[in-house]
Amino acid sequence: MKIEGSYSFGARREQVWAALMSPSILADCIPGCESLEPAGVDTYKMALKIGIAAITGTYNGTVSIVDKVGQESYRMIVKGKGVAGSVNGEAMVRLTEKGDITEVSFEGEAHVTGMIARIGQRLIGNTSKLLINQFFNCLKSQTESP
Repeated sequence: MKIEGSYSFGARREQVWAALMSPSILADCIPGCESLEPAGVDTYKMALKIGIAAITGTYNGTVSIVDKVGQESYRMIVKGKGVAGSVNGEAMVRLTEKGDITEVSFEGEAHVTGMIARIGQRLIGNTSKLLINQFFNCLKSQTESP
């Protein structure tokens, strides 16, 4: 499944970058995040409780931030498993500043297996868009507040 999108923030690039690199902000903003613990340099162990249609489960895995280029871009690698299946994904994240506006764009791919993959790509796609929107709306509130 491909994922891509972009979001504009009324904040400077350094503020948005700092929020994207902050484990406490990420833990607050990632929907269903039950824990986000350091597990090495730019690597975190994570537990999420997510529901897709009638399938709700807890997923444990890792998130790694690699190939950082200043405050301009990074690659994120996600690996997770739960009773209902697994998710492995990778995305490139880019930050572009235009005055006091920062645009965060991302593109990547996620591979879903198990029961969650069998419920259909359309539901997974719609749910992932909803979760991504929730994440970025929370991140906006964290970076745009006075």
